[in-house]
Amino acid sequence: MSGRRPVTVVTGAGRGIGREIAIGLASAGADVVLAGRDPVTLDATAEAAAALGAATACVRTDVTSEEDVAALAAEAAERFGAADALVANSGVGGPSGPLWELDRQAWEETFAVNVTGVFLCARAFLPAMLERGGGSIVVIGSMTGKRPLWGRTPYAASKLALVGLVRTLALETAPSGVRVNLVSPGPVEGERMAWAFRAQAEGRGISAEDARAEMVADIPVGRLIEAREVADAVVALTLGELTAVTGADLNVSGGMVMY
Repeated sequence: MSGRRPVTVVTGAGRGIGREIAIGLASAGADVVLAGRDPVTLDATAEAAAALGAATACVRTDVTSEEDVAALAAEAAERFGAADALVANSGVGGPSGPLWELDRQAWEETFAVNVTGVFLCARAFLPAMLERGGGSIVVIGSMTGKRPLWGRTPYAASKLALVGLVRTLALETAPSGVRVNLVSPGPVEGERMAWAFRAQAEGRGISAEDARAEMVADIPVGRLIEAREVADAVVALTLGELTAVTGADLNVSGGMVMY
């Protein structure tokens, strides 16, 4: 990537972890292609990244749509050339409740975004990386894929599926110089975690404050994780000198998950 700014694509870049990842990549010297469903939040992220010197492009994208993902790859190539890195961050929380009370549509929608969306994005961007002989894909998983959390079976199952996807894809692409890694955040401070605490409270008959306190009590560092800390891990895997790291699952959980 020497001699020019690296080109990075971030899905789900409008808010939360995705926004922080895009800003972190821009701060580290990358240009960013921002993908997501909400043009307003994408534009806000683009403004913040541009203030750090990055060239940006916003592409409205539903990662469950083959057509949208193909258009994202085409737009990125037209604007910047082949992407050096893809951060597959788009994800949904899915429904919350006992599995036997959940409907099939909610289950399948969770997998459509969290797993099939990663498949479609990787499939769209990998050919150019393989042809060039290098590139990096970072997928955003979750500690919930490895540590039970009440009422979260669809989300947990979808995030654990990404472990197998990343490891196998890393094995397949390593001979061509492409690295594929997973970052698994712990409970991240923000809107989604606040929703999860409310859902836990409703389902278990406790307060949201008690649900939060229980979670924090299980985190060795004694606090929730900041989105910026997840972004730092992604930047290191994407733009850092970790050239021998592929197929890894990096827990950014404050010690809540240690394997």
